[in-house]
Amino acid sequence: MKKIIALLLALMLVFSLAACAGDTNTDTTDTTDTTDTTDTTDTTDTTDTTDTTDTTDDTDDTDDTATDASALNVGVFYYNYADTYISSVRSALDAALEAKGITYNDFDGNNSQATQNEQIQTAITNGCNLLIVNMVTSSSSDTAKAIMDLAGDVPVIFFNRAVEEDGAEGTVLGAYENICFIGTDAPEAGHLQGQMVGQYVLDNYDALDLNGDGQISYAMFKGDEANVEAIYRTQYGVEDANAVLEAAGKPALVYFDASNTSGYQVDMNGAWSAQAALDYMNTNLSQYNEANGNMIELVICNNDNMAEGVISALNAAGYNNGEGTTTIPVFGVDATDSAQQLIKDGKMTGTVKQDAEGMANAIAEVAAATGAGSSLTDGVAAAAALNTDMYTIAEGIANKLFVAYAPYTGE
Repeated sequence: MKKIIALLLALMLVFSLAACAGDTNTDTTDTTDTTDTTDTTDTTDTTDTTDTTDTTDDTDDTDDTATDASALNVGVFYYNYADTYISSVRSALDAALEAKGITYNDFDGNNSQATQNEQIQTAITNGCNLLIVNMVTSSSSDTAKAIMDLAGDVPVIFFNRAVEEDGAEGTVLGAYENICFIGTDAPEAGHLQGQMVGQYVLDNYDALDLNGDGQISYAMFKGDEANVEAIYRTQYGVEDANAVLEAAGKPALVYFDASNTSGYQVDMNGAWSAQAALDYMNTNLSQYNEANGNMIELVICNNDNMAEGVISALNAAGYNNGEGTTTIPVFGVDATDSAQQLIKDGKMTGTVKQDAEGMANAIAEVAAATGAGSSLTDGVAAAAALNTDMYTIAEGIANKLFVAYAPYTGE
């Protein structure tokens, strides 16, 4: 009996040990399985989460452009980072795109169309699915078409610099479905500047007539020979000023250099640069000055960059240095921060505001609408509705949005 009891006790001990060993293996297996399952589950969960997000996206198509915009890979192509106004647009557009959750990369064309085209081609190859383009060669339908050919099915938002020659509106914008333009109505800045100049000269005529010859001599600085904005600013900046003066019985403005039949000096590089204006003005002042009785009495510039160059030359010659010095009125376009400061300091007279934030916000709105599945034309309509005082759709061209100009004198 004792042997039987001992045998039974021994068998029970064996089973007990076997059970403990089984529990330990289960734990190890469970731990291993848990790790494996976690990895597998995480992958599955990620897929599931993506699916869930997709479902959410379907719901958000009407409300949340940021979620839709996250699928965008945008290339933003600037003609030249060195342009002060373009630098302002770039800062504002970076902020506007980020606010909408849009992924983007900026590119500097460095004033070379060939460089910009190469950048566009590379961006598309790398998966860019929306182009925002500030063309180097302005007012060129051939350049715009070449970019559209590079883009293929990728939508293109052109901005700031005209994509078509004057008088050829719609020849490019009407030829493609995946294209739009956001910019300004080219003649408007020239008209506003000319009216501003004319009124200022009329109000200060005798003080401006430094040599007392009964007429006001002026210099005009043009940013680019072929750019339609430059052409209209050069034309209307003088024509509209003369209209104001002549309506009041005053003589028209007289270009300072009678031998220059063009009536302007142009940046030969088409860069609208302060340096070009500085160099021209330094040379001008060496011949046309108060000592010679033929001082330039007024300066009109296509943009604020060139106005700054002119003011630097005037400062060096003893003008526009504040109280106690003679001020030659200088006018520009863009209302850059630096120009506004010069106006505040009494060194510059006026400018025309080209709203960098307004342009950037419109571009970002159209980009977000594109990410949500809207056509570029519908995106333009949505942007226009944001601010009807600032934005206007071009007559007869539904995919062309104008951003309004406004005079600025610091008051």
